[in-house]
Amino acid sequence: MKNNQRRNTSDARTLIPVDRIEKAILLIRGQKVMLDADLAALYGVKTGILTRAVRRNMERFPDDFMFRLTNKEVTILRSQFGISSQWGGRRYPPYAFTEHGVAMLSSVLRSERAVRVNIEIMRAFVRLRRMLASHAQLSAKLAALEKKYDEEFRVVFKAIRKLMAPEERKRPRIGFHGEDE
Repeated sequence: MKNNQRRNTSDARTLIPVDRIEKAILLIRGQKVMLDADLAALYGVKTGILTRAVRRNMERFPDDFMFRLTNKEVTILRSQFGISSQWGGRRYPPYAFTEHGVAMLSSVLRSERAVRVNIEIMRAFVRLRRMLASHAQLSAKLAALEKKYDEEFRVVFKAIRKLMAPEERKRPRIGFHGEDE
């Protein structure tokens, strides 16, 4: 009973506001990722500490867990967010961590805060995935409805046009007609 109570209270009060986490999730190379500087801020450590821990444990971060941004990607991100330099005077482009890479970070950082923050980040990824799935389902349903009703309404519109069209009757011509006509 105590475990359930403790679990529920820890769920109720989050360490980091959900919207802050969700705003830090970006779509890069077709993947939802978080940048090293954003993660370091959430974990309450300096970016250099986070990246050193990662470099010491590179075998835990294959390409589908983490990748380094290209200079072009960094430029695009800066222009999208309208800031001159979000990541300060960095010598290297930032790392981008996929959901799996973020999960691996808590084992590399080994702090209570890292574990708690990771739980919240994982929940944010799950919420985002649910929203996207829901959106995809709604889009598919809407497309099916549009197709169905387009077919049904096409028949209705044809019938209405037929009713609206004037009857064409051949009437005898009135008046003088020359030989050419």
